[in-house]
Amino acid sequence: MSEAHHFTGPAHGEPLPAGRVGARVRMPLSGTPSPRWSTTLSAHLTCELMGHAAIGHLHVNDIVQGNDVVLEGVEGLQAADLGDCLQRAVEAANRVCGQEADGAAEPAGNMSRPEAEAIARELEERMARREVAAGAAGAR
Repeated sequence: MSEAHHFTGPAHGEPLPAGRVGARVRMPLSGTPSPRWSTTLSAHLTCELMGHAAIGHLHVNDIVQGNDVVLEGVEGLQAADLGDCLQRAVEAANRVCGQEADGAAEPAGNMSRPEAEAIARELEERMARREVAAGAAGAR
């Protein structure tokens, strides 16, 4: 399924706890991205930031939280460069996750969807059997 997101409102800054460097910056997105889009965004942002000064305190893992991009450790001197890098990373994530709309096949997985579904069913059945056994033991 194709996916693309963009920023929908102004960025909001929050102070971090004492002892931390920089600010927390929240930027609302057009929706709640999939894990694939979120991971792609983080990877592209990391690549975009390579070679930039003053990014040592910036956290780029798990930056998508709900329908917000949340960056922690943003310092004032890096804000302008970071904005450009972030916009390019969003565009790259949209390109990568929008390829399916252009007819590109879903990335190859390590197994077929039916195999993955069979594993999920087995897990669910084992949990149900354990729950029944625990209920029977408690009834004694």
